[in-house]
Amino acid sequence: MAAGTIQKVKDTQPLKIIVAGAGIAGLCAAVSLRQAGHTVEIFEKSKFATEIGAALALSPNGVRVLRSLGFCFERAQARRMSVWESVNGTDLKRISAMDFKDAEDRYGAPFMAVHRVDLHKELLRLALDEGGKGQPALLKLDKAVETVHPVEGRVELVDGTAHSADLIIAADGLHSVVRSAVMQAEASPTHSGLSAFRFLASTELLKKDESIKKLLNDWKVPGATILADTTDTVNERHMVCGNVQNFVGIHPTRDATHVMPESMKDGMIQEFGHFHPDIVKILRASEDVKCWPLFIHEPISEWRYGKVVLIGDAAHPMLPFGGQGSNQAIEDGGALGYLLKGVAAGADTVNRLKMFEEVRRNRASRVQILSKTRIGNEKDVESQLKKFAEGDDKRVPGSFPERIEHDFGFNVLGRCEEILGRA
Repeated sequence: MAAGTIQKVKDTQPLKIIVAGAGIAGLCAAVSLRQAGHTVEIFEKSKFATEIGAALALSPNGVRVLRSLGFCFERAQARRMSVWESVNGTDLKRISAMDFKDAEDRYGAPFMAVHRVDLHKELLRLALDEGGKGQPALLKLDKAVETVHPVEGRVELVDGTAHSADLIIAADGLHSVVRSAVMQAEASPTHSGLSAFRFLASTELLKKDESIKKLLNDWKVPGATILADTTDTVNERHMVCGNVQNFVGIHPTRDATHVMPESMKDGMIQEFGHFHPDIVKILRASEDVKCWPLFIHEPISEWRYGKVVLIGDAAHPMLPFGGQGSNQAIEDGGALGYLLKGVAAGADTVNRLKMFEEVRRNRASRVQILSKTRIGNEKDVESQLKKFAEGDDKRVPGSFPERIEHDFGFNVLGRCEEILGRA
């Protein structure tokens, strides 16, 4: 076959794409790119393609992307959240609340909660299902990436094999191996001084206690509840209770070195033992309590190099304030597929990746900065946010309501369409 004919054939073939990591970011990208007509291969370092962890919030900006991918919220057992409220942790009296019953009308999608495992399972189905749109992605487990050659578009795995692609997507998380192919030097994260206890509580088990049953039936709203520690004006300490009895307790970091899981629970009760007696009962009924230190990662200046692009925690690791970590990963994945739809192998993908960075980097950097900021303290990071401001007015959130509008109201697919329209 003549060289010109070979090039012509290549220019009509889909992109061959490698995704490193089968977490939420990686799978969302795999689904989006599969549906955009490309060939996707996922390398996951673990032996099992499963997620761990508790429930998470799906805000309208993330829900909008998932809807476009055919995500089944019913199968994933996602529930609508109608309120985001703050209450006094000691007496459970409401301090403030935001109503999201009309989120569909205001933002184009509802505010929801889902268990991380169920979200992952549905994304996995969409990526691998033979009956889905486009060619099913190929998932390879126990395949850890060891070395990346970004200019050539080649990865070498721990097992010694090498694989080439038109595009390599780094979705391998906070401790990304692929990220080093994009960034020559990384700034060390800063400890926030805070840690987070996390556990799930069985509603069935909790309702066996009459006082807790009454609490869940009569007091708990169908949404996110922040239980604030109003007795300590120096240290940050609060607990978040979600729709599916998902609890997160933010507190000053304790020394958890060589501590057994039972002591994690004891430490949690020590931190929050002065909260309302019914809340303490729930803490005492908790199982499998985990605790993580919370580190601050500053926004990075580059998301791509050669044939490698960063997404999810590999690009913008976040703290839990605002609940946007997974939603930003979903925005990343959705944007990649939207911008690369119709792009063939042999074509210049560089311009489309520049568009991706234009759509995502400033937006995610602002959300990343806000993620380290307690609700109501948005003014404290105003100068940092302005470094990544966009639009004619360069406005950035300065209050919690403005933060909600900024996070929830963003339409990443609409932004992609806008950028494509200018090309």
